[in-house]
Amino acid sequence: MIHAALQAGDGLVLNAPGAAPSDIRAIGPRATVTAVISTTDAGWRAVLPLRVARWGGPVLALPRGRYRLEVDGRVQSQRDVVDLGRTTGESLAVELADGAVVVSPPLRDADTSPAGQAALERDYATVRGPLENAVFFESFYGRNASCNPRAIDAEISRVAPAVTRYWSVVDLSVEVPEGAVAVVEGSPEWWHARGVSRLLVVNDWLRRRFVRRPGQRILQTWHGTPLKRLALDRPGFDPRRALAVIRESRRWDVLLAQNPYAARILSKAYGFWRRPVWVEGYPRNDVLASGDRDAVRRGLGLEPDDRVLLYAPTWRDDREQMVDYLDLERLAADAGAVILVRGHSRTLLPGADTGGSRVIDVTAYPDISTLLLAADALITDYSSVMFDFTATGKPIYFFVPDLAHYRGKLRGFYFDLIERAPGPLTSTQDELTAALADPGATKGHAERYASWVARFNARDDGRAAERVVARLLDQGMIARD
Repeated sequence: MIHAALQAGDGLVLNAPGAAPSDIRAIGPRATVTAVISTTDAGWRAVLPLRVARWGGPVLALPRGRYRLEVDGRVQSQRDVVDLGRTTGESLAVELADGAVVVSPPLRDADTSPAGQAALERDYATVRGPLENAVFFESFYGRNASCNPRAIDAEISRVAPAVTRYWSVVDLSVEVPEGAVAVVEGSPEWWHARGVSRLLVVNDWLRRRFVRRPGQRILQTWHGTPLKRLALDRPGFDPRRALAVIRESRRWDVLLAQNPYAARILSKAYGFWRRPVWVEGYPRNDVLASGDRDAVRRGLGLEPDDRVLLYAPTWRDDREQMVDYLDLERLAADAGAVILVRGHSRTLLPGADTGGSRVIDVTAYPDISTLLLAADALITDYSSVMFDFTATGKPIYFFVPDLAHYRGKLRGFYFDLIERAPGPLTSTQDELTAALADPGATKGHAERYASWVARFNARDDGRAAERVVARLLDQGMIARD
């Protein structure tokens, strides 16, 4: 039987009698770690690191989730490993149950209980005091630190370094910008940061209870120009959903839009009337004008002459995991390319990395904006990434095998994609492969592409974050010192 304990530095120490194995791994949906094994007088000892560096970034805690424990390739079961109760370390909590390693955020047991969270929420709602010159950032519900909030963070750090920058994260595997403070959702520090920050910058709905303190402001950046119908515009009227939408939008003080079209749609879909909408382009796209493409590609392990295709489908309301309509390994071979596959943020936690020769799963990559910079072309379906990628001027291809179902039953569109798409629409893998091999496939859409860019990317000039932060400072939502 294997016994386990958590040591300082968040290493899981495994001990057992007998001959030492040659390989021990913990294998999860988005990360794998390998133990360092040594022999002892009583048998063997292994230290399994519970931290990992991904994409050339810093060494951080393993993402939350269940990791199967393999010893010399054999999956361990309950009879092989002595259970270890939930133990909290420096950057995560871990337990061994049924032979598997279960990683969770480093919250105290008292804080993880419903009663503990209720107490923290009450304190948050009732405590009064001065606000800090601080910003509370949250992107995609804390699953990563990316998108418009990250670009705004970078500009604030540059022009107003005295501002404290808190980042809401689901766990400490999320890489936050240099100098920022990571606060784990549900922790006392998270509730405190949310309550004392002068400004909250989010790109999706605020979660949990929100109580606005005097002087506190909310900037809703949203996360994409919409093709698919949102909020009040979604098919099938539901009074409870409508009420939730109105309650949510009333929390926002300012809404950021990429272009006038998005401003009109978002205002209507969220009932955000008679309040300011800033049409400044998307800060997350600034990197497309100023980023180091070669450095990003090196970090991904790509060769300078690789043809790189980014496949970024949106999520589906009727499934948790990313769509699997394409044989990505075959596509990579047929196109003579490396495929970067990027699932939607909603598929990050329930899904698992896709593997294959010349296929790199980048769903857990910190920020999709730099992937747009690295790619030679984009393959997508109904994702709002289409509105960002066209700022690069590079080719875009649409793979839409479920177009009729998605448009007619799942979500619906604000405009006819077939008539306006700035690249070829395909519905089978063979059609997509043929389009990728045909230079004329995208040249035939040149006029549509130019019209699209003029309509949707006019303000994506590399200075959107600068304009947004200048307005935040001018209106006193943050201060330089």
